[in-house]
Amino acid sequence: MWIWLLGDSNGGNLGSIIDTARQYGIGTLMIKSGDGSAVLSQFNRQLVATLHAHGLRVCGWQYVYGAHPISEAFVGAAAVRDGADCLLIDAEAEYETRPDNYVQAQTYIAWLRKLIGANFPVALAGFPYVDYHPAFPYSVFLGPGGAQYNAPQMYWADIGTSVDAVYGHTYAYNEIYQRPIFPLGQVYNDPPPPQIFRFRQLSRLYGAGGVSWWDWAEASPSGWVALSRPAGSLSGSGGAPMASIGLKARGDVVVWAQEQLISAGYPLAVDGGFGPDTQAAVESFQRAHGLGVDGIIGQLTWHALLRYGPAHIHWTAAGARIASASRFSLTMPVPKSSRLPAKRDEIAGAGGAGMPPGTPARR
Repeated sequence: MWIWLLGDSNGGNLGSIIDTARQYGIGTLMIKSGDGSAVLSQFNRQLVATLHAHGLRVCGWQYVYGAHPISEAFVGAAAVRDGADCLLIDAEAEYETRPDNYVQAQTYIAWLRKLIGANFPVALAGFPYVDYHPAFPYSVFLGPGGAQYNAPQMYWADIGTSVDAVYGHTYAYNEIYQRPIFPLGQVYNDPPPPQIFRFRQLSRLYGAGGVSWWDWAEASPSGWVALSRPAGSLSGSGGAPMASIGLKARGDVVVWAQEQLISAGYPLAVDGGFGPDTQAAVESFQRAHGLGVDGIIGQLTWHALLRYGPAHIHWTAAGARIASASRFSLTMPVPKSSRLPAKRDEIAGAGGAGMPPGTPARR
């Protein structure tokens, strides 16, 4: 269960929080530890030690803006020093509107790993519908050295869709990044208990390692019961086919595909645009791997392509590709797709229930 403001969760009474967690089967608390360059005092070593002593895991989460990525990395590292079991990165609109977003994301991730080590568990909690956010640098946050886990904010009621639809859409695009997906569901705004049950059941059908919920302070009594009662399992196999992309597609999914193609031996400019050069590389790749040649990256082509892994790109705010560089170490300007507008902020209303007008969501 996620906690934004500790004081709004059972009045900040740790004893009461511990009792409630036990009552409803909550094993991990995600407590806000930082906002931008600011460390939040509510997350501290004593808090973590107390919760650990009562058998609860504790993860810090920070909202990042990208303006000061090195400072934000130090904020994330502070939660780790205080004993956090994992760190969650809440990166949203600010990271798709910055002209240097790939550079800033890379700087943040590089510094964070320098401070906390390569293996400390980190998850990205971002927009669930990747195709709605072509400029967002998923390929950096979820790429080499980045977050090992993906916790998309799958707030179906807020998005205005069904539980089944939010799973299908989210998985079709997020599975491409090859990070284990831990769905983040909603208990705010009092969604019907059967929908919460369904969310839990589908997490098992899709093979998720677990689920979390936004958020403690806004969960209704019926929501607490719905997330804790046995939900059973669904029969059959779950999962959605990976989204297909082809000529004229644009966005970070194309960036990710181009990085794989470079590793597979096809020199390309990683610009986030699926143009004739990318199409020709895909067709050549398909011929070489005995696949149907149509120039479209669909399920079978994705599976073959993702075995190569992404090329390591060092993004620069300006400059040109270094022609003499190894295919695994390239220097490039940020992708042209990083300037594309979002189609929609599907989770725009998340976390705003009962908050004063203008209160930033999830911060």
